[in-house]
Amino acid sequence: MRPLRYSINITLDGCCHHEAGLPPDDESMRYWTTEMERADALLFGRVTYEMMESAWRRPSTGGWPDWMGEREIAFAEAIDKAEKHVVSSTLGGVDWNAELVRDDLAHAVKRLKQEPGEGLFVGGVTLPLALAELGLIDEYAFLVQPVLAGHGPTLLAGLRERIQLELVERREFRSGAVALHYRPARATA
Repeated sequence: MRPLRYSINITLDGCCHHEAGLPPDDESMRYWTTEMERADALLFGRVTYEMMESAWRRPSTGGWPDWMGEREIAFAEAIDKAEKHVVSSTLGGVDWNAELVRDDLAHAVKRLKQEPGEGLFVGGVTLPLALAELGLIDEYAFLVQPVLAGHGPTLLAGLRERIQLELVERREFRSGAVALHYRPARATA
């Protein structure tokens, strides 16, 4: 069974907006590229899928845009080639190596987790909240930015039940960002 990993950038005050943290540097781009490369498939809601597609899909010309350097291209290639599953009731269809998921969310994600492989990646804000509520997230990976945003969507806002986590890895970056990896704590009898 492959684990479902929720990975996202957050600020110290919990903001998850993609523009709230520090601009990506070489170290953080390597981190996110590695996160993408170790996922067998990506699971997105509509908003995250459309945002990622507009930024990281290989253009029809075949070449990457001039603004992309080596670090952005490595990330773009990892996400572009990945298998994607898009949870949406409003999209008519998807492409970009993607499958539309309209089934019961819990059933669909359990089915994806049963497939062989190293892991599923989920990003975004709304879909991960639903998955956390269903108890389907096996790992949480946060890149905590040394910034106080003061506004914007916050990490798992509206979570109904507390989820106790165990720290499994911590890594500090030169920028002051800290990568934190957690797993849900096992209940003790």
